[in-house]
Amino acid sequence: MRKFAAALIALIMAVSTGGCIGDRGGPSGQPATDGGGVSGPSAAHERVTISIYYPTPDLPENRAHEDDKIRRFTAQYPYVDIIKSNWQYNPNEIGIKMASGEAPTLFNTFASEGRYLAERGWAADITELYDAYAHKEQINPLLQNQFMIGGRVYGLAERGYVTGIVVNKRLLDERGVKPPSYDWTWDDLLEVAQAASNPAKGVSGIAPMGKGNESGWNWTNFLFEAGGEILTVDKGKVRAAFHGEAGLRALQLYHKLAWEVRAIPKDWAVGWNDAISMFVQGKTAMIISGPDSPIIQALNQWRMPPEDVLFYPMPSEKAGGKHTGILGGDYLVINPNATRAEQEAAFLYATFDMFTDQSLEALDAEIAEREQDGQFYIPPFIPYFKNDSDFGRRVKSIYGRHTNVYAYDEDAARLFDGKVEGQYNTQQYYGAVTSMVQAVFADPGVNLNQLLQETAKNVQSQNFDKLTVLGLP
Repeated sequence: MRKFAAALIALIMAVSTGGCIGDRGGPSGQPATDGGGVSGPSAAHERVTISIYYPTPDLPENRAHEDDKIRRFTAQYPYVDIIKSNWQYNPNEIGIKMASGEAPTLFNTFASEGRYLAERGWAADITELYDAYAHKEQINPLLQNQFMIGGRVYGLAERGYVTGIVVNKRLLDERGVKPPSYDWTWDDLLEVAQAASNPAKGVSGIAPMGKGNESGWNWTNFLFEAGGEILTVDKGKVRAAFHGEAGLRALQLYHKLAWEVRAIPKDWAVGWNDAISMFVQGKTAMIISGPDSPIIQALNQWRMPPEDVLFYPMPSEKAGGKHTGILGGDYLVINPNATRAEQEAAFLYATFDMFTDQSLEALDAEIAEREQDGQFYIPPFIPYFKNDSDFGRRVKSIYGRHTNVYAYDEDAARLFDGKVEGQYNTQQYYGAVTSMVQAVFADPGVNLNQLLQETAKNVQSQNFDKLTVLGLP
């Protein structure tokens, strides 16, 4: 676990991967003057095409940002053609994509996938490119270290978060519920969720996600708060560890939310998008999430006032305990099957908006434009750069010049405690835990300990027993 205080400044880097974009004529591009370290494809500006991850349609602001980035990048590097890829990273598909040659040159992934991709040879070793990068000393090690494995670099940190609870203060006010202290507990959560529920109007106190792997992801935060672990690794063997006393207490909490205080939605089969929709439409007072997407939609698409959208740390199990949430993030990985020139171009694209004067000017202009349109700018919770770096101070200065930058509460941010997910079969584990959560929500009489033990046994036999730890430290 790593304790950290407010990580309140960031530059949105929605790197992406459809149609071919780029100037196919004109002079050869020149290396970045302030992007640092990498001068472009090695073969004298030979024309090169790279495919990149492109944000999903439900993120129009991120798409607009990416389109602007592509325009600026291809103006500076006209010999690079960009293809937008519609593929979203999926651990169940990445092997097929690699084998068929369909994986993008540059794709996004989760914090939990670094070792998985590196050990299987599905992430390029970019150590030489990284070491030559002029601004590497300013990169946030809290994030970047997740993709530094065995002394080698396999990805770039894009942004990070710690899972917390997003609270609709207006719904609490309507029910006469006083918002809890940021230093709250599981008992406080149960009390507030029960009081905020309004079944007659179809409003739940909290909407834990109950379908998709996000359901297992939600529950794991409570496992961590109770002091539990997903797995252990000993002598090359991976063992399930979530079925101990900590896991049982976390499962008992979910049972209480569903059947004692009856604070979850009647239709509890809530996925990621469902939960955010319920939140912004006033159908639930709380959701378990990182802050970016819920707050962006609440403020900019549903015009909720910022004082009604609060981001809380996860509640501690007991008073005085840690407010531990999953430390996650978005990372950029380069396809190891790409040519050297393609890999270098992908690295150039990935770092294009990092640490440059041009990126600061673009950030300032973007915030100003949103200000004119009555839109808020919501920074990622944890930046890719160090807060105390020169670049960090310059970003903070830009934020201070505008009135439409959403600010996370510093008193809340000081309490966040981040814990990294397990690094083996994390998504498969989440899927199994989702089935466990669904059993709890569906049956008040389910034997919780038996359910927990059976789930761990299945995860062990179907996933962990099949793993070969390949020896990367």
